[in-house]
Amino acid sequence: MTAPAPRALIAEDEPLLATALQHALAQAWPALQVVATVGDGLSAVHEALALRPEVLFFDIRMPGQSGLDAAAELADAWPADTPFPALVFVTAYDQYAVQAFEAQAVDYLLKPVQSARLQKTVQKLQQTLTHQAPEATDFEATMAQLRHLLTAPGVATPAPASTPAPLTVIQASSGNQIHLVPVAEVLYFEAADKYVRVLTAGREYLIRTPLKELAAQLDAHEFWQVHRGTLVRASAIASVTRDEAGRLHLALHQRPEALAVSRLYAHLFKAM
Repeated sequence: MTAPAPRALIAEDEPLLATALQHALAQAWPALQVVATVGDGLSAVHEALALRPEVLFFDIRMPGQSGLDAAAELADAWPADTPFPALVFVTAYDQYAVQAFEAQAVDYLLKPVQSARLQKTVQKLQQTLTHQAPEATDFEATMAQLRHLLTAPGVATPAPASTPAPLTVIQASSGNQIHLVPVAEVLYFEAADKYVRVLTAGREYLIRTPLKELAAQLDAHEFWQVHRGTLVRASAIASVTRDEAGRLHLALHQRPEALAVSRLYAHLFKAM
């Protein structure tokens, strides 16, 4: 019985580059069916979940949501009974990004895409799909790669000129007042639209600093990333519960709400 033709989704915000990649793929891999082309990360996640292609080509820099963030969100929502797609990132040349991709053995293409490089990528993808099996090890390897890339300088965020000193006090608003909140009192941070919520035992504040930027200024041993939008103080975690769907949820000391743990960060609680 002949295996079905592999399918791909392209996420690229520049239409000319998306068209060029599609034409190049038609030459390098005639059997590949490009089932959708989208121009932003949110659409990429939506279409990938709907179509479940075998291969993804994600531009790193896209409006609204980067290709890396889209891949992380997709991995968290991907059905457990379906092998995760082979993932190729497309990016303009950047020394830090290329170093990070090479270090994590992640497939990537540089713009403008060169036919020789694309042919090597296609050969690797074909080998991957031929031997692909839905073992958890493959998915866990992808999770580990994404975790490293999300924190790698120059990939998810610009490379810093120097390492900032850890924050000790946060200037946050509550109503019409500005408060100086000691970081030592914060139990968790949560991204919410254009703001980040700052939660202490008895109060909630808002700041405009993006969560990624904030995370770089916090002690990673004290604050754990448990979701793309949540940083929680490790010592504030009281217990971890697994629900019927296999998802983890945190109960906190001094706060009544439970916090969801993304599959991307479930490795922090392996005992569960």
